[in-house]
Amino acid sequence: MTDAAFQSDFLKTMQARGYIHQITHPTELDAAARAGVVTGYIGFDATAPSLHVGHLIQIMLLRRLQQAGHKPIVLMGGGTTKVGDPSFKDTQRPLLTEERIAENIAGIRGVFEKFLTFGDGPTDAVMLDNDEWLSKLGYLEFLRDYGTHFTVNRMLSFDSVKLRLEREQPLTFLEFNYMLMQATDFLELNRRYGCTLQMGGSDQWGNIINGVELTRKVDQKAAFGLTTPLLATASGQKMGKTVGGAVWLNADSLKPYEYWQYWRNTEDGDVGRFMRLFTDLSDAEIAGFETLEGAAINDAKKALADATTTMLHGADEAAKARATAESAFEDNVATSDLPTFDIPWEGTPEEQERNEGNAFTQRKAEALLKWSELAPSIGQARKKIENEGVWINDVLVRDPAQFFNETDVDPELGCFRLKLGKRGQIRLVRPI
Repeated sequence: MTDAAFQSDFLKTMQARGYIHQITHPTELDAAARAGVVTGYIGFDATAPSLHVGHLIQIMLLRRLQQAGHKPIVLMGGGTTKVGDPSFKDTQRPLLTEERIAENIAGIRGVFEKFLTFGDGPTDAVMLDNDEWLSKLGYLEFLRDYGTHFTVNRMLSFDSVKLRLEREQPLTFLEFNYMLMQATDFLELNRRYGCTLQMGGSDQWGNIINGVELTRKVDQKAAFGLTTPLLATASGQKMGKTVGGAVWLNADSLKPYEYWQYWRNTEDGDVGRFMRLFTDLSDAEIAGFETLEGAAINDAKKALADATTTMLHGADEAAKARATAESAFEDNVATSDLPTFDIPWEGTPEEQERNEGNAFTQRKAEALLKWSELAPSIGQARKKIENEGVWINDVLVRDPAQFFNETDVDPELGCFRLKLGKRGQIRLVRPI
């Protein structure tokens, strides 16, 4: 089906904004979306207390579904998290306790309220937990009722499994059951809530196909699958990673300023695409930003950062983040609103005694960089200083082993001011 062939608002928007990679039954899904309310879901395993930017495209799928007049289901994987999704993983994920899984779900829940409208209406979103039915499945009943609908031959044909085996990485029987459990989710949601659509990333295609086929075989009900393309930056980097780690969506895991700065540092070639995927800016607005060239493209990047941060953290936090960034980068004024890290002074016992218990003598530049999370390790800190350009208190650092002491602390801020690279990430490091 071509772009022009889609008739439903939902699929036309999805196609125009770049969300669609594969659809199992495009003509049927398009007709269903035109005829009435489609209920669709995406599953999120609770492996951490916050989701990250890598999950954001899936959250936006549910938002687009609701904006088009349909009903989204957020399915938390309280049950499947106990098993672990093997898709494109080199090793088995650590198994979490039920208590940790419950804590993670509680931490994740609030993010969805920023993007979706929850309630009891026909298109209001609902949040469910697949542990509600998976934990009640007897193993023999599970195998008898569903095992006959899957073949090992077919399961081995999916890329998520093939790539793991080709790497000669162990795939446990526990993990192998994951795709059966996810297929059962779709069947249960279809029976309980009339859910006919499962969406996810392209790495979930095999799992989604299993759910679609199980629902159609067992209950002879309509079921559809839709996946998004593998998301990478224009330079080929995986979306959502920084030198400091994952770009978390919870404010207590990543400050709104750092979230804003992540989007402000978007590569030039990604600005328009990311606006379509991650904001509600209109096509006309985005087209206007895409005409900007040279230094003016920074205005588009700020607009992207404003829109994404407003959606997640609110307009006030977005405005505050922008003001902090402009003050630091354009006016060259550091404020306490910048990310600040406490670093303990250190020294020999003799030096500490001379300093009346103060544990500080000096710190190497590479240590300051690692402590401020601008580098994940001392080795990476050295490479960044040697290759990317690091400024401490506006002075270019050329030697990773260069020492800094109390005389180098900015007297007004009481901190070291660190800046990494031309694209700019700024940290304050405060000695304690």
